[in-house]
Amino acid sequence: MTAATVAPARAEAPSSGTLTGTGTLLRFMLRRDRIRLPAWVLGIGIFVPYFFTAFQTLFPTEAELAGLAAFTEGPMVALLGGPGYGLGDDLSYFTFFTAIYVMYFMLAAALMNILLVSRHTRVEEQTGRAELVRANVVGRHAPLTATLIMVVISNVLITLVVFGGLLAFESPSQSSALLVALGIGLFGLVFAGVTFTAVQISEYSRVSSGIAGAVLGGAYVLRAAGDLSSDHGNALSWLTPFAWSQQTRAFSDERWWPLLISVIVAAGLIALGYRLSTRRDLGAGLRATRPGPASAPAWLRTPFALSWRLLSGSVRGWAIALIVGGLVYGTTASPLVDSFADMGEEMAQIIAGGADPLLGYLRTLTLMLIVTVAIFALLAILKVRTEETDGRAEPVLATATSRSTWLAGYVLVIALSAVVLLVLACVATGVTAALATEDWTLLGDMAVAGLVGAPAVLMVIGVATLLYGVSPRLLPIASAWVAFSGLTAFFGTLLDLPEALLWVSPWHHTPGVPAEGITWAPLLIQLVIAAGLTMAGLLAFRRRDLTTT
Repeated sequence: MTAATVAPARAEAPSSGTLTGTGTLLRFMLRRDRIRLPAWVLGIGIFVPYFFTAFQTLFPTEAELAGLAAFTEGPMVALLGGPGYGLGDDLSYFTFFTAIYVMYFMLAAALMNILLVSRHTRVEEQTGRAELVRANVVGRHAPLTATLIMVVISNVLITLVVFGGLLAFESPSQSSALLVALGIGLFGLVFAGVTFTAVQISEYSRVSSGIAGAVLGGAYVLRAAGDLSSDHGNALSWLTPFAWSQQTRAFSDERWWPLLISVIVAAGLIALGYRLSTRRDLGAGLRATRPGPASAPAWLRTPFALSWRLLSGSVRGWAIALIVGGLVYGTTASPLVDSFADMGEEMAQIIAGGADPLLGYLRTLTLMLIVTVAIFALLAILKVRTEETDGRAEPVLATATSRSTWLAGYVLVIALSAVVLLVLACVATGVTAALATEDWTLLGDMAVAGLVGAPAVLMVIGVATLLYGVSPRLLPIASAWVAFSGLTAFFGTLLDLPEALLWVSPWHHTPGVPAEGITWAPLLIQLVIAAGLTMAGLLAFRRRDLTTT
């Protein structure tokens, strides 16, 4: 008799659709960005109440706002703002905001989307975390889809914050307020689509982000050329996403159909990203990376040279951007100062920053360049952290290179680069300001202003080095400090902040060259503090464990 046997029940195969796990990944992304995302949204949205509060304080009536008429005419508005609908006789707080300032909201939204998409797609693959995730029951398109939902949520939040801010200041037209807010959100979504495609090309996140950033920069140049060539722009303007949001003519002669172009282009780029993602392996890019040389040249065998080799590309990019920015903003000196004559003493004191409007304005530009270079320094320190957390620092430190020498090499390169960048940017500003005003003493004044601003930037590097030396997790404190200091530097007087808060800012103690003379004591104190903080950071780095993945 043969015993009856029962075949074991076949284990049910888990669901394996291409979108399986999307919800779980989305929740994980939202949790990771629970601080970063609100900071982006609120950081962008806060400038709506700032603008209206500041301008309604400086110009209590729209008739007084007409004192800005000189600024709203000519090519400068086309260069810095856009096609300029609603200026001239129709000038109001809302048309001025839309024509001049909305473009900067769009740029900030684009940067947020580029960084968000790169962080949740290419960075995940580059660090190997995506491979661990895909080893589970996760569909092929789940990470991209979760990222897509994430950026849509982000842009919806920005749209709502800007829309709410405009309504809070009694927008004369709800539909125009919504048009402005949607224009910003859809502009961000277009660059999310650009980055969706860019991250499929290279296996490195910095290359992908660089491609998306180059598209943004190229679009800005085309838009400026188009808006400068003709009144309210021409075909060159319409080639860029800027026009699809700015040509809606909000608060002037509103029209909705340009936004449809943004929707179509964003959808097409996102679809292209999905399509390209199926044509490459996980962790690879469509463009194969060339292998490097088998051995390093002799000059590269020191910690300082290695640091320069790794940071030089970033330094060159920042140098180009700062020089171009300095040249552009230097040209604004003459027309803006002319407009200051009609703004009254209060405007000259708050915006121009002193009795001499030209020197006060150049002082404000210098301060802006100092804060920008401080941001470069912080990002460079974050690069050092990445070298550690990605495991590339460990093999170097396994050689005869000490920890202090390794970190000191980076800090020295960052400090020297920051000083050179600041001086270059200030000199570029001085060149075009001198050309515009035919006063060539401004060139030397701006070069000195760059050198005088350097100690404050070195203090930022010192604080960041100390925090990194104690623990890489503390670095966000330095970012928050720089952000707060920048806010107090530009808006502290306007907001009438207490003196104790103003003292927190490193550049609050920087002499106001070229509007004021040089006082050496604050500069020497800043240098001593910067050196002390850096040394403390190097010592702390020797005593803590390395952070590796």
